[in-house]
Amino acid sequence: MTRLIFAIPGELETRSGGYEYDRRLLAALPAVGVEAIHCALPGSFPDPREADVLQSLEAIARLHRDGDAVLIDGLAYGAFPAAALRRLPSPLIALCHHPLCLETGLDAERAARLRESETHALAFAARVIVTSRHTGALLTREFSVTAEKIAVAPPGVDPAPRARGSAGAPTLLAVGAIIPRKAFDLLIEALSPLADLEWRLRIVGSAEASPATTAALRALIEAKRLGSRIELMGELGPDPLARAFDEADLFVSASLYEGYGMALAQALVRGLPIVATTGGAAAETVPDAAALKLPPGDAAELTRALRRAIGDKTLRAGLAEASWRAGQALPRWEDTADIVARVVDNSGRGLA
Repeated sequence: MTRLIFAIPGELETRSGGYEYDRRLLAALPAVGVEAIHCALPGSFPDPREADVLQSLEAIARLHRDGDAVLIDGLAYGAFPAAALRRLPSPLIALCHHPLCLETGLDAERAARLRESETHALAFAARVIVTSRHTGALLTREFSVTAEKIAVAPPGVDPAPRARGSAGAPTLLAVGAIIPRKAFDLLIEALSPLADLEWRLRIVGSAEASPATTAALRALIEAKRLGSRIELMGELGPDPLARAFDEADLFVSASLYEGYGMALAQALVRGLPIVATTGGAAAETVPDAAALKLPPGDAAELTRALRRAIGDKTLRAGLAEASWRAGQALPRWEDTADIVARVVDNSGRGLA
């Protein structure tokens, strides 16, 4: 069986799309002939101290045997200094969920520093795995990664029953950590003019990832007098999250950028109608027939889309039918693992 050292920074059990991808990949790879060995790296990435970089090199070296491939999650990979990259064993594979420098809220200097670091690191990798065609094209266009070097391995989904919806006012569901990129503040601004409609909103995701963003969001909800309609549910385990999807009538996303949009895929597999912005890969993840789609950052346009979707049950039913059909065609985790396994098997033999 092929051995793969999969190096991941931080706590593997963190509830986010990127960590879910990593967990599920670790679990699925053995069934396709790859012994995947988790190598825990310090949680300081993408801003590691020198001691953390040295610790990372030592952790990988302890596990590595001749013939092993090394896959490094992009949260760490793009921040490795050039000298450290030269000390890593080969073949070296990078996993890029989305470029570090495109995270919302970075100052210009830090974004430029991360872009330079990630461009150099990606050039050093034998192969680069991305989670969407959009990200692959972006790396080719802006980070000088040749198309031949890139493999697209979209996240899988688990089969799930169709959402039954709520018994009362339409329930809107939004899923994601409360961070600037998810633009929950924009969603609140867009919902504020819709007080004449019956609706409630549940936001599921970590309130601890960016405490300042969460505090500002709570203040905005209070200022708009929407506290009785909006619930910040925090992180949920698998069963409570499944219930939240099942009880939803409409899935909403105001995100400014997505490397894929795993929550959007979860909404599709449950047949939920969707209102979503098209930042990053979200435009290709969600079919046009399943959603009202709009550019990111436009609160007025989001208000118009939400008014249509909340107020028109027939429209929601049509979107839901297209969503259900699209969701049944999404890849499963074994498909994702199979793509990654082929990259691992071929990484030591060039780009075949």
